[in-house]
Amino acid sequence: MTGAAAAHTIGDMTALTVRLGARSYPVVVEAGALAGLGRRVRALGNSRATLVVADGNTARLYGRAAMASLSAAGFHGTLAVLPPGERTKSPGALQYLWSELAEMRAGRDALVVALGGGVVGDLAGFAAATWNRGVDVVQVPTTLLAMVDAAIGGKTGINLPQGKNLVGAFHQPRLVVADLDTLRSLPDREYRAGLAEVVKYGLIGDAALFGALERNVKGILARDAGILGRIVARCAAQKARVVAADEREGGKRMLLNLGHTFGHAVEAGTGYRRYRHGEAVAIGLCAAAVLSERAGVARAGLEARVRALVRACGLPGRAARLDPAALRALAAGDKKARGGAMRYVVCSRVGRAEVRAGLPERAIRAAWEAVVR
Repeated sequence: MTGAAAAHTIGDMTALTVRLGARSYPVVVEAGALAGLGRRVRALGNSRATLVVADGNTARLYGRAAMASLSAAGFHGTLAVLPPGERTKSPGALQYLWSELAEMRAGRDALVVALGGGVVGDLAGFAAATWNRGVDVVQVPTTLLAMVDAAIGGKTGINLPQGKNLVGAFHQPRLVVADLDTLRSLPDREYRAGLAEVVKYGLIGDAALFGALERNVKGILARDAGILGRIVARCAAQKARVVAADEREGGKRMLLNLGHTFGHAVEAGTGYRRYRHGEAVAIGLCAAAVLSERAGVARAGLEARVRALVRACGLPGRAARLDPAALRALAAGDKKARGGAMRYVVCSRVGRAEVRAGLPERAIRAAWEAVVR
């Protein structure tokens, strides 16, 4: 049924379905899932021109396995390798992927496979959305952040100097395959950055998850396989439910942007060089907690609890050497603004969030100052 997300577990595999009518698609969360990538893609349809997009790190670690699995299933594709990092989400990189598709003479039956984190997923997804007015894309997330958030929901895009994700499209994948084994190779900084999105899910709609993070942070940081599998499946299921209920961010889906208005400004203000996306989101979550308290939406204590968990996850709660007024100006073009008025996602308590406009100026100013102090 449209507007819902179904999930079931078989052994160590969790299979979710993002319910979008005729455009519904499965999300598979399983250790070792990469080996079955070709078989799952084969179930989508006949063999066609296939472009596998990865950055230098994921290509080195998983490019051969992905290509071998696809080849065994009858897909003979091209591996396009991009530089790692947020700055790769650019018009130049998009042009490169278009050129690769053109060299392959890829038609409307082409397939793009995004193998990597959120940067690769957003960029490859946008290339698929725009090539021949839209071709299929399969998301194969290899980072925690991508598994719980970026790979699900069809948001694609690139950055401009003026702001993050200003150019993009909604383009749902045909399939998402999340191999939990790939999380073992993540550098510690990248892994911790992904935890920011997990904290966000607890804040917007799952108080029990937030409490579990507080109690089990040591095991989570140690990448305990059992705990991690449950967390990824739980967050992915929440994302699937939200997307099914509000595909194009007309209402409830905007809650997924908690902390992102502040975080995106931090990323743009530092030229996408200083902070990982998840690190910027962590800073934004702390600022959003300040806004929630100062605006009278939440009781005192929310900020302290959020900052404590962010700190326990090894994430920053503030950004250094930035001007709050300049950051706020960067956020003026945020996609949540309507009629020139800025709207913010705030929390009334852990596990409940809402979108608000017309918040007190003093509270908004305090939140932006909290980003850097």
